[in-house]
Amino acid sequence: MSTTTQQRTPLKGGEWLIKESKASETFIPENFDEEQKMVMDMCQQFLDAEVYPVLEKIDKMEEGLMPSLLQKAGEQGLLSTSFPEALGGLGKDFITSTIVNEGLGGGHSFSVAIAAHTGIGTLPILYFGTEEQKQKYIPKLAAGEWKGAYGLTEPNSGSDALGAKTTAKLSADGKYYILNGQKCWITNGGFADVYTVFAKIDGTQFTGFIVERGFEGFTQGPEEHKMGIKGSSTVQLYFQDCKVPVENVLGEIGKGHIIAFNILNIGRLKLCAAAIGGSKRAATTSIQYAATREQFKMPIAKFGAIKHKLAEMAIRIWVAESALYRSAKWIDEKEQELLANGEPFNKALLGAAEEYAIECAMLKVFGSEVLDYVVDEGVQVHGGNGFSDEYIISKAYRDSRINRIYEGTNEINRLLTVDMVLKRAMKGKLDLMTPAMAVQKELMSIPDFGNEQEGAFAKEIKYIANFKKAILIVAGAAVQKLMMQLDKEQEVLMNIADMAIEIFHSESALLRVIKLTEQKGESATAIETDMMRTYLYDAADRINKAGKDALNSFAEGDELRMMHIGLKRFTKVEPFNSKEARRRICNKLLLENKYCF
Repeated sequence: MSTTTQQRTPLKGGEWLIKESKASETFIPENFDEEQKMVMDMCQQFLDAEVYPVLEKIDKMEEGLMPSLLQKAGEQGLLSTSFPEALGGLGKDFITSTIVNEGLGGGHSFSVAIAAHTGIGTLPILYFGTEEQKQKYIPKLAAGEWKGAYGLTEPNSGSDALGAKTTAKLSADGKYYILNGQKCWITNGGFADVYTVFAKIDGTQFTGFIVERGFEGFTQGPEEHKMGIKGSSTVQLYFQDCKVPVENVLGEIGKGHIIAFNILNIGRLKLCAAAIGGSKRAATTSIQYAATREQFKMPIAKFGAIKHKLAEMAIRIWVAESALYRSAKWIDEKEQELLANGEPFNKALLGAAEEYAIECAMLKVFGSEVLDYVVDEGVQVHGGNGFSDEYIISKAYRDSRINRIYEGTNEINRLLTVDMVLKRAMKGKLDLMTPAMAVQKELMSIPDFGNEQEGAFAKEIKYIANFKKAILIVAGAAVQKLMMQLDKEQEVLMNIADMAIEIFHSESALLRVIKLTEQKGESATAIETDMMRTYLYDAADRINKAGKDALNSFAEGDELRMMHIGLKRFTKVEPFNSKEARRRICNKLLLENKYCF
């Protein structure tokens, strides 16, 4: 984790696990340029001016309200940030489009509608459509004149998307594909004009189709009554001999899975961004409530138990944000590299997102779980009032819960994280073997106590290096012991995924603090250092616990004891007064009367 500037070689997806990252090369939110800051402000203003005053009407699904809000967002360029200018977009970079997702993420049901429209509702056509399809649909979708939706999930196929039963058959005259089947949980389904729908041609070839509202044989069901995001339109779609012109086949026949899975990579990162935006709003709500609510003749914000909660919200949000923009920059750089090598626009971004699919899956898990933590503790801070519909934190609590389910459940994303790492190792893209063997050798040797690094964050740099050794011990042993059975041991895979997620986010937080300290000096970044150190201190225990749970399930005897010793050695951190650190963090939040980092 050197901080010196050298020749720039961005890490490949997953490589952070086995290579040092340089703070000087890490993108942090403090690096936003003036235009990006203005975009963030514009998004916040849109929520404050257009969305928050009508939240109740949105939740009651007032006729035409959500489509009109999407159209207003389109008029301000918020639906097409990184679409090509030739197709009605603004042509901005990937970081800026991620900022839009974060900036609009605190808008409850509106955030869901806009994310679905700009993501899964539009991107399949933008990235996989023919020139004619793009010219026909994208300018109208970019402007908000037409609204987009996406039909993948079916009553009996959720995570197993390829198990879909909807069929498509070529008509006798060869002009149409006849679709039969149904789709469920379709966001924006009640008002969308254009749908990307997946069906199997002749029952086998999984293929994408562009379906327009009004096509013969296409109908929708009533609005679902949901636990949260009540203002988001969610319906079932029905296809009964639905006639889709052959020119509306999207991408290659039989290659629908490429569309479905590639779009999800981007969607996962963007969901993390939106979750962070929602988390910041919910944290601010709780901070302001705690500062004004009095019990025992004093504001509850003065009590240690409340300080702990508010500080922990801030820590987790800040750490999530650190990992999000670190990863977004990698995708942005990879996209630029592919464009420079002559790849077309669509293949460049999809290729970049695919390269960092591991990180996208981890971000989705972490971001959605941070939001759930923030709103859950937010209700607790509000006490009985938090359970009342009159307080917005109760809405935030209900609206948050879906994020751990869609864009692939968090369980699926955990399994995918490890699966993708191991597959890349098998293909020779990631050399896990060399560092894993080095760790085995180190375990057998006497620890070298005399070779301590020096510098402001030498201790934390060593912690991260050791955390990586800990996961290599556990993952290496699991692969050796379980071999071909490993994919059936989901509990072990999820333990390893939890270790990876903790390590990636810990490292991202540390890199951000090192870079900030280099730019501003130690005294100016004292609170950020508190957040990072508190997170690392707690992460060490979580990594240790996940590692032990995995090892205990497949190893025994001397081998298990040996690996436990190694795990303990590599997850050991020095005593740290996290109570006082959290109090300092909370006092800063109360001084600013909002989430302020």
